[in-house]
Amino acid sequence: MSSEQADLTLAAASLHALMGCDLPVGLAVLDRQLRYVQINDLLARANGLGVAEHLGRSVREVLPKAADQLEPLLKAVLDSGQGRANFRVAAEVPSVPGEASDWQASYMPIKDAEGRVIGVLVQAVNHSLELQAQRLKQDGEQWLRRVLDNLFVFVGVLSPEGVLLEANRGPLEAGGLQLEDVRGRLVWDTYWWTHDADQQQWLRGVVQRAAAGEVHRSDVVIRMAGDSRMEADFMLAPLRDAAGRITHLIASGIDIGSRRDSERALRDSEDRYRRVFEGSTMGKCLVGSDGTILVANPSMAQMFGYPAEAMVGMKVHELVPQRQRAGHVGLVRQFLHQPQRRLMAQRQELFALRRDGSEFPVEIALNPLREGNDQQVLATISDVTDRRAAQIEIERALREKTVLLNEVHHRVKNNLQIISSLLNLQARNAEPGVKVALQDSQSRVRAMALMHQLLYERADFSALELGPYIRRLGGLLRDTYLGASSAVHLQIDAPDAGLRIDLQRAIPCGLLVNELVTNSIKHAFRGGMAGLIVVSLTSDAEAQVRLDVSDDGAGLPEGVRPGDGGGLGFQLLPVLAEQCRASLELLDGVDRPGTHWRLLLKINPQGVQDAGSA
Repeated sequence: MSSEQADLTLAAASLHALMGCDLPVGLAVLDRQLRYVQINDLLARANGLGVAEHLGRSVREVLPKAADQLEPLLKAVLDSGQGRANFRVAAEVPSVPGEASDWQASYMPIKDAEGRVIGVLVQAVNHSLELQAQRLKQDGEQWLRRVLDNLFVFVGVLSPEGVLLEANRGPLEAGGLQLEDVRGRLVWDTYWWTHDADQQQWLRGVVQRAAAGEVHRSDVVIRMAGDSRMEADFMLAPLRDAAGRITHLIASGIDIGSRRDSERALRDSEDRYRRVFEGSTMGKCLVGSDGTILVANPSMAQMFGYPAEAMVGMKVHELVPQRQRAGHVGLVRQFLHQPQRRLMAQRQELFALRRDGSEFPVEIALNPLREGNDQQVLATISDVTDRRAAQIEIERALREKTVLLNEVHHRVKNNLQIISSLLNLQARNAEPGVKVALQDSQSRVRAMALMHQLLYERADFSALELGPYIRRLGGLLRDTYLGASSAVHLQIDAPDAGLRIDLQRAIPCGLLVNELVTNSIKHAFRGGMAGLIVVSLTSDAEAQVRLDVSDDGAGLPEGVRPGDGGGLGFQLLPVLAEQCRASLELLDGVDRPGTHWRLLLKINPQGVQDAGSA
C-alpha cells in the first residue's frame, strides 16, 4: 500500500464514525483514482446501490451515466486542491433511471500531513429523491385519508393523553361535526360523549389503561346529530412504533343498532317459531341425518305416549311398527339423499307405534332443512285414526247408496219397458190415428228407459256419456220406424267418450233428438222416396257441444217453425231445448235440400255438465 493510500485509509477511518451517524446529508471518500473508499448509507441509497457495491469501484463504474459530468469536477479538486461548495448539478443515477436528478453537492480535498491532496470528501443530497419521497408521503397520507373516510367504521387517532388528533369522515358526519370542532380536545369532552357524565368518566379510565398498553372493547351509547343516540361497538387500542413505544391510541366504533334490531328480530322469530312448534296440535319433530330425533313438541309426545324430553335422542324408526321398520330405514335414507322427493308419504300406507305397543294410522309431511352440512327433516305427523274410521264409514255408505241407485235405475228402466209394452198392446187394436200417437209415445218412453239402462250398465250416476246414448237411441228408432227394406237410412256420428251431460238435462236432450229424427222419418220422405238422415255430435275447444240432425228430404212447409202447428212432438221442441238450457236453430236454406236442426249446449272441460251453463 502506498503512503497516499495509507493516509487516505487513515483519513477514511477517522470518518468512519461520522459515516455511521444518522446524518441528513450523504457522505463519501474517494481516492485519487476516484474510487470509493468510504460512503454512508444515505448517499449509497441516493445513488441507487448498496454500500458494498460502491467500495473499491470508481465513480464511472458506479455512476456510468453521470461520470462525464462528475469526473471533471472531482479531478479539478484533486489537481487544484481547492474545494467546491454547494453547487447544483443534474445527473442521472440508478436510483432515478431515465431522468436527471437534481443534486446539491460539495467536493472538498483531503490532504495528508505534508499538504498533498490524497482524496476527495463528497457531500451530496439528491433533491429529486427528497421531492419524490415527500410526494409519496403526501400521496400515502391522502390515500390513507380516503380509505379512512370511506370506511363505515368510525376511526379516531388520539394522543396517549386522550387528545383527539384525527377522525375519519364517518363519525364527523354522523355527529353533524367538522374536524375543527373536535380536533385538539380531550376525547371524552367531545360532542359524542358529553351526554353522559358516567360514560365520560369511564372513557377517561379506558384511555389511561390503553396508554399503559391495554386493549379495551365494549358496547357504548354515543350521541349523534340532532341529539340522537347510537349503539356502537367501541374499541380503543395502543399504537406502537418500531421500538415498541406507545405513540398514539386508535379508537374505532361500529354502528350495531341494525345488528341489535336483527338480533331482536331473530329472537322474536325464534320465540314465534317455538310457540308455534310447541303449541301445534299436530305432532312435530326435527330429525337429524342419522335418523335421531333432535326435538319433539308436546303434541308429538302425547300422541306416542312419551315424555317430550324422552323422545330426544330416540331413533325415528323406533316409532314405526316392527313389520315396517326395515323398509322405513331405507325410505328415510333415500329421502335424505333426495330431500325434494317425499317418498315416505307416497309409497305406502303408514302406521306408527305408541309406547304401549299399540298401532295407529298416520299421515306424515316431510320438509327438508339444512343446518350447516347436516341435512335435517322437519316431520309433521297427524293421527288419522278418527278420519280413517269416518272414511271407512263413508265408503260403506257410498257403496250402499250406489247399490241402491243402481237398483232404482234398474227398476225405473223395467217400469218404463212395461209402460212401453202396454202402449204396444194398446196400439194393436187402436184406430190408425190413435195407433200412430201410441207409437210416438212408446218411442218417447223407450228414449227415457234407454238412459236408465245405460246408467245401470255403467254404474256411474254422476253423468251420462252423450255419444253412446245417441248411438243406442238411433238403434231404437231404426227398430221402431225403419225396417231392413226401408229406403230411408239413419246415420249416427258420435264419439265414444268425452261428452258427458248431467242427468237433469240428459232426458230432454234424448227426447229432443227422438222428436227430430222421428219427424224426419215420418214427414221428410213422402211416397216411399229414398233419403238419408244424419245425426252428428261434435264439440269445439270452448267445450260447446253441437248436435246436428239433418235430412235431404222435402223440408218443412213454408212458415212453419218449432212450437207452431204440427204434432205434439213438434210443439215440444222449444220446451225441450229450454230444459236442456241450450239453443235450437233451424238452418234450412234455399241452396240446400231437406231440413237441418242444430242444438248448441255447453259442458265444462271435464265433461260433467255445468248446471249453470246455457
